[in-house]
Amino acid sequence: MVDEGAVTDWVARIATDLSGQANELTADMVQLYARELPHLVNDDESVVSLLSASLFQNIDTALRIFQHGIDPTRVEAPAAAMQYARRLAQRGTPVVDLIRAYYLAQTAILNYALTEAAKQIRDPDMLGGMMSKALTGTFAFIDRVTQQVVSAYQEERDRWLLNRNALRAARVRELLEGDGLEIDTIESALGYRLRGTHLAMIVWHAVEPAQGNALGSLQVVTTALGEGLPTTGQPLLVPADERCAWVWFPLEKAVLPEDEEVGRILATAEPTVRLVLGDPADGIDGFRRSHRQAGRVHALSTAAGDQCERALTFRDVGAIALMTSDLPATRSWVSDILGALATDDEQHERLRETLLVFLATGGSYTAAAAKLTMHKNSVQYRVRKAEETLGRAVTDNRLDVELALKVCQRLGPAVLIAR
Repeated sequence: MVDEGAVTDWVARIATDLSGQANELTADMVQLYARELPHLVNDDESVVSLLSASLFQNIDTALRIFQHGIDPTRVEAPAAAMQYARRLAQRGTPVVDLIRAYYLAQTAILNYALTEAAKQIRDPDMLGGMMSKALTGTFAFIDRVTQQVVSAYQEERDRWLLNRNALRAARVRELLEGDGLEIDTIESALGYRLRGTHLAMIVWHAVEPAQGNALGSLQVVTTALGEGLPTTGQPLLVPADERCAWVWFPLEKAVLPEDEEVGRILATAEPTVRLVLGDPADGIDGFRRSHRQAGRVHALSTAAGDQCERALTFRDVGAIALMTSDLPATRSWVSDILGALATDDEQHERLRETLLVFLATGGSYTAAAAKLTMHKNSVQYRVRKAEETLGRAVTDNRLDVELALKVCQRLGPAVLIAR
């Protein structure tokens, strides 16, 4: 049986020996990072200096734990380590690299300790007991410190992104509202090229998402959609509020994403996510126009509520979207055109659906029946009932009737007459 007191004494002795080499160990760790995580050791002298200070303080703290029998679960992360984590957050370095750096250093320091212990301890049982204690204490220390530095990283990253997004949002709003702006300055501030073709999107959560991090899930949808488009660079995403973002895709050519691709992306996203798209357009004017179109469709979608599709384009619903800026006037107009046919119940909804398909198929009972998978006589009956409700033939003022039916289909209760 190994004497625990002797094991503790040996651990303290080895830690004391290594503490005299703290500067050399720090330099070795910097070289290790240069090989394994080279982006952590760049040309910025201030960052490298902060990395060295973080390593030195962590090594010093860990060795003091073993020298003096300090409980590693009660240790606070060194100041330089916390500051280095914040600096990585500001630079956009992935947090996984910060965590990996700690475990790389842990492995290296333990190897140094084992090498030193093997020189001094001849009893294999004592050597095994010493290393077991060193491993347990080191893992407890690393677990404690990484929790703190990752928390500092995340807080700084959130704060930095908030400030950066606020600045970008301000510049975007200036761009949307003003003329005579210096293009080069705006492009530099946004990190986005304005001399090209743009496709604007508004993506949002219809209700507060259950998972939290609302903007993060919108970023995921944006990235996935951009991967399927012929883009010339990264999309520009600007938060409009805590659960809505404005997006622009820089395109090689004027195209919209395929409906199937949009459906596939939304199927894997949170069910609260909705998106709308403007038409692709060129230059700064196109940047603004595509966004205004997306804004119109966004207003249409929010007015329609739960019954609206999760994805809409200005190309499909532009005429209706233009009517949503004055919803009371739209509701009144629908009532004037359709009368009782605009009643909000299942019976009148069936009549409106059949009549809309009938008009869309050129007034063909046969074609409408095929599309609705109904008997031709049933279509004739419903069209006749719709005309009776209208009080006139559908061929009278046909364009207005068809548009009013489409508005009812898209906006539902927002423009219908409550029963």
